[in-house]
This record gives sequence, structure tokens and C-alpha cells, in this order.
Amino acid sequence: MRTQNDREVKRLAKHERIRKRTTGTVERPRLCVHRSLKNFYAQVIDDTTGKVIFGLSTRNKDVASSLNGCGNIAAAARLGKIFAEQAKTKGVSKVCFDRGGYKYHGRVKAFADAAREGGLDF
Repeated sequence: MRTQNDREVKRLAKHERIRKRTTGTVERPRLCVHRSLKNFYAQVIDDTTGKVIFGLSTRNKDVASSLNGCGNIAAAARLGKIFAEQAKTKGVSKVCFDRGGYKYHGRVKAFADAAREGGLDF
């Protein structure tokens, strides 16, 4: 049986600590991100009902067709702009950012900056 490596265990512990303070409400849902080696995922979640309002990733065909590789900073930035535009059409303009236990650096930072430029407030 495979076990998780130490980095992933530490990241999950950080994520649990972050989640104690960060909760999504109807007025300000939680924007949760996850990154893998090849892709980047983002969801807007209302924690009061436990429902995902909106989600998008670089695996989406519309997004992936406009990218040159899906696991890099440029792809995360492009996803942030597209995500902000589509979230605003769903009625979401204010969110609280949940970095998922990752450092606010690289792809996570590029996504957050692009989402802010796209009109999301956090």
C-alpha cells in the first residue's frame, strides 16, 4: 500500500489550520485552489450549505485549448482571468481565498493576481 509523502502530509496539516479560520458564506464564498504537477484547479464553495458554486480547471477543454501547457505559471494566470469572468457571470464577486496549504508563490500567486485583475474581490 502506498503512503503519502512527508510534503503532502505537511501541506494537508497546513490546509487544516487554514480551514479553521477560513469559511465561505453566502455573501463571501471560499475560493479554494489545488495544484498538481500537470494542472491547476479552483472552486468557489459555500461552506454553510457545503455546495460547490462554481469550479474550473486547466483540464477544461475551453481553457486548455488556449494554453501552451497546463502546469505552468502562465496557465495559472490565464485560468485566473477566465475564472474571474465566469464567476462574475454566476453572481460571485467577493470571495475569501483559501490557498490550500500551498505557499503564496508561483502558480498560486499568479492565479490570485489574475483573478483580482479579472474583478474578484479578496
